[in-house]
This record gives sequence, C-alpha cells and structure tokens, in this order.
Amino acid sequence: MVKRLLRIRELSAALASVAPSNLAAEWDNIGLLCGDPAGPCSRVLLTIDLTQAVLEEARELQVQAIVAYHPPIFAPLRRIVQGDPSSSVVHEAIRHSIALLSPHTALDAVAGGVNDWLADGLGDSTRRPLEPASSLPATESFKIVTMAPHEAVDRIRGAMSIAGAGRIGDYSQCSQSSQVEGTFFGGSSTHPRAGRRGKFERVAETRIEMVCGPRSLPAALAALRQAHPYETPATEVHTLAPQPSARQGQGRMVHLSAPASTREIARRLRKHLGAARIECAQPEIPRSEHEVIGVCAGSGMSMCDAAIDLGATLFFTGEAKHHDQIAATRRGCTLLLSGHTVSERGYLPTLAQRLARAAPRMSFTISKLDAHPLTDA
Repeated sequence: MVKRLLRIRELSAALASVAPSNLAAEWDNIGLLCGDPAGPCSRVLLTIDLTQAVLEEARELQVQAIVAYHPPIFAPLRRIVQGDPSSSVVHEAIRHSIALLSPHTALDAVAGGVNDWLADGLGDSTRRPLEPASSLPATESFKIVTMAPHEAVDRIRGAMSIAGAGRIGDYSQCSQSSQVEGTFFGGSSTHPRAGRRGKFERVAETRIEMVCGPRSLPAALAALRQAHPYETPATEVHTLAPQPSARQGQGRMVHLSAPASTREIARRLRKHLGAARIECAQPEIPRSEHEVIGVCAGSGMSMCDAAIDLGATLFFTGEAKHHDQIAATRRGCTLLLSGHTVSERGYLPTLAQRLARAAPRMSFTISKLDAHPLTDA
C-alpha cells in the first residue's frame, strides 16, 4: 500500500490544534506565514528564532518546514530581498521551498503551553490566567426569551429546537423555564387568546429561554412565532458576552501550596529552565517569602502591574526595561528575569511531543543551532 503524501496544510492543522489561533494576542502574527499549503511535508525543524544558522541547519536536514516560536515575519515587510537583513532569511526559505510557521502567543496562552510549563517549575501550586481568554461557542451567541401559556411550552421548545436553538455542546433541546405573570390591554382590533380586549388582563405564563447561534437565529424566531398561540408573542433576543476561561489566556497567576523565599524560587527556576543565571530586582524592603507569583514568558512586563494588583509579590518574566524594573520594585514587587528566550526554549521538547501526537507520521527535530543571542564577552 502506498502511503498518502503528507502536506504542509496538515502540519498547519496540527499546530492549530496545539496552539489555537484564537488564543493569540491581537498584535501577533501566527500560523502558516509562508509556503504552499499543498506542498509535501514529512520533516519539520523546531526553533525559537529563525536565524541564518538555523536555516542552514534546516537545509542540511532536508526539512520541508520550520516551526519558529517567534514569527519570522512579524512587522510588515516592504521587500523580500536576498542580502536584506530583515528579509533575506525569509527569501532563502521561500527559495528552498521551506514553509515557515509560528505559534508564538497562542502557545503561551493555551492550557499546557509555555506559561503553564513555567508555572510547573515554581513548585506545587494552583494557577489561573493573568489575562483570561474569552470565548463563546457559536451555538450560544444569543439567548431567545419568550412567554407562553403553560400548555404551549413543549410545542414551542420542540419547534425552536428543530430550527437549531437550544444546543449546548453535545446537548440539544436545552432550555430554561419559570412561571411568570403576564399582563396586557388589548386594543379594539386584537383577538386575545386569554382574557378580553378592552380590559386590563393578568395571565399566568411560562417564561422560556433558549440559546441560539447566529445562523439558526432567523429560523428559530420564525419557528417560535409559528408554534406560539398568541397573535404577537412577547419575544426578546439577547446578545451573550464571551465567557473568560479558567485555564487559558496570557500569563499566569500562581499560588504556591507553601510559601518560598526569593532565593528558593530562583533556584527552582534555574533548575527548570536549565539557566545558569536568574537576575533579581528587589524592593527596598524585600519580603522573606512569596506565595502569589505572576508569570509571563518572554517580554511580559506589560502584565506586571496587573499581577501586582491581583496580589503577586513576585513577578517572573524573561526581560524587562530598566525603568520597568524600578517601577515594579517601587510597588513592593520582587522581579526575577531569566533572559527572553531562556524563558521559552526549554518548552521546545514538549512542543515536539505535542505536534508528534497531532501529526504522528511527521518527524519533528529540535534545532541544535538555535541559541540565546547573548553570550559572555
């Protein structure tokens, strides 16, 4: 039996399953950045940064794609020219038919992603996103509300369900109902089902609520009106807000099961990251122990204030500007810094494993030439 040829689009789908694009920051550029989705793909190289050395490594390994954590195309490119510092590596990748993909902040935010991996290195703890991702299933974008006589409820619910309302996950015909009192005063042209026109009436009714998606909304409303016994059913359509995730989003707030000193936390991080050095900025009166810690991979100081507001006394990230370091310590927060890519590179073996499970017939190799750009002089 001839095996079906694997395609770049399958790698792209595997990456999206590991790091869903809806979790990426708005400013980011992720997914398939260049390459032919229909092109062949059996060998993939993983790296943090796509440098010239990594590209040469990819050519020697004869890979068809490179998954670079940092997007090789981030700011808009005005030209893609051989020899141009900002675009030559992309030009060479295109010339050698090597597709480029990136997961970046989507991989940070996903459950089990980079930030959860960093939190794992802090010791036994619970955690939640610093900036939770918000989402809402398409079938739950709206809520339809109507009032009807008790005996008509099942008929209305059934008609709306057939039209697509009331679907929550794998459940159908989902609804809520409660007993209410309706009132009306019918004009001279009305024909009320209960009570009389020209007289203020009170009617015992059931309030029916069902979620609905945008595609099913017109049909569900038509079904409601068709099944409803009233001339003019009282109907409401509410837009539902996205719900914040308890597990996914940017950064992490980590609550240690047992408080630990700054020195101990730094030791744990060095071991977890394989880092020779962790830098520390302390407030004038440092705390002896920490229980609530903010975490963000890479350059995460934009989240430091939010972490402090939520009770963090220590914040860990890859890098921070000088004035941001001072601002954090003035607020009484200890700052630990590992170096930007040091906070990310150790996750590549986990990424390789997750991609291998999502695309088992592909081969994933971690770059040996990808390295921190700074060394000792």
